[in-house]
Amino acid sequence: MLRLAPYQASWPELFELEAQALRSQFGAQALRIEHVGSTAVPGLAAKPVIDIQVSLASLTPFAPLVAALERLGYVHVALGEFDKVYPFFAKPAQWPATHHVHLCEAGGEQEARHLAFRDHLRAHPVICEQYLQLKLRLAAAHHGNTLESRESYSLGKTSFVESVLQLWANQWRPPH
Repeated sequence: MLRLAPYQASWPELFELEAQALRSQFGAQALRIEHVGSTAVPGLAAKPVIDIQVSLASLTPFAPLVAALERLGYVHVALGEFDKVYPFFAKPAQWPATHHVHLCEAGGEQEARHLAFRDHLRAHPVICEQYLQLKLRLAAAHHGNTLESRESYSLGKTSFVESVLQLWANQWRPPH
């Protein structure tokens, strides 16, 4: 079963430590580095993986971005066409990961969606609790020992995430 851990007060600090390493690797190329995902929502139980979104002016050329993350111990997890808009990296290379990095274009749709979802959960405890209950059900249904079961867990959250983003769509604007 996928393991959800109670919220840990250390998660923001773990994010900051990794964000510093990412800033040193990317320099001015990293326009924004944000803590996203469930570990970025105070009080929310989560898989104990720090999700980080690095916003760049461009995702091309891609090879130097991969090389920069490899120097920090990340491995690229190919996601087909989705790699063109939100490439994904895990650290360490073997599951379970402790950190995930998602690259995106600053001001783009993927940047906006992930920040909006995080911010909405932070601002709405009832919706956050509904999300937690869904995650608990999905974690119980998926063992997490394979990439396919972890993907099934993630895909099982899609309709909930989309419904939250629909609520938020008229209010949220990307940071400048």
